[in-house]
Amino acid sequence: MGTALVTGATSGLGEEFCWQLAAARHDLVVVARTKDRLEELATRLRQIAGVAVEVLPADLSDATDVARVAQRLPGPASPGGLPPAGGPAPIGLLVNNAGFGLGRPFLADDLASEQKALDVMVRAVMVLSHAAARSMVARGRGAVLNVGSVAADTGMGTYSAHKAWVRTFTEGLSEELRGSGVTATVVSPGLTHTHFHEAAGLDVSATPGWAWATPEQVVSAALDAVRHGRTLVTPTPLYKVTTAVTRLAPRCVVRAVVRRLPHT
Repeated sequence: MGTALVTGATSGLGEEFCWQLAAARHDLVVVARTKDRLEELATRLRQIAGVAVEVLPADLSDATDVARVAQRLPGPASPGGLPPAGGPAPIGLLVNNAGFGLGRPFLADDLASEQKALDVMVRAVMVLSHAAARSMVARGRGAVLNVGSVAADTGMGTYSAHKAWVRTFTEGLSEELRGSGVTATVVSPGLTHTHFHEAAGLDVSATPGWAWATPEQVVSAALDAVRHGRTLVTPTPLYKVTTAVTRLAPRCVVRAVVRRLPHT
């Protein structure tokens, strides 16, 4: 069972990860920017699921906050990869879930916003994965789960680029970890019923209901992949097919389709 650390824990897929992990009797470290929302979530998880929950407020666009989260994993400085006697339990599963859509084309967006997105969805994933994987390898067990997107294959602006990096990075990490007892998995969901698009200011009201997955479906598929040591998972049959078509289609065709879609 052990302890899992989930970033972006207070909404959407992050919150669903918390509930499904708690149902499986994992203790949790929950990470997000807003302490009050983290405390509310932690209280509900403790009362309903009966697991231990540690609250760790952090802004993952801030390097100092990222370093503080990395120190909790814990890092490899602890002898044998274990925490000091009486210290916090080591993290057995890291879920790099935090992320957001920008909702504007790259040239129309503010550069500071673009850099913040890069820090959260690329830099933080790299830093936390490095700290977690080194600590896990020292113990001979553990898993890193990164949240990607089917957008990684589309060339849909910087969000797609970030998620393409996450997928490629996770594949490389998975190979590096082979035989260590530690695994790396990337889940690539498509349209999912969360507040992601609303927060990005994207109007997806015309999207048909059959195109959407639920957070429960995405998280269940992701955690099943982790349990079986799989590196790549795309939830729901629709997006498995969509991903296959996107990868096989000429890139000029993919770009032509993307031009008709709202930017994330």
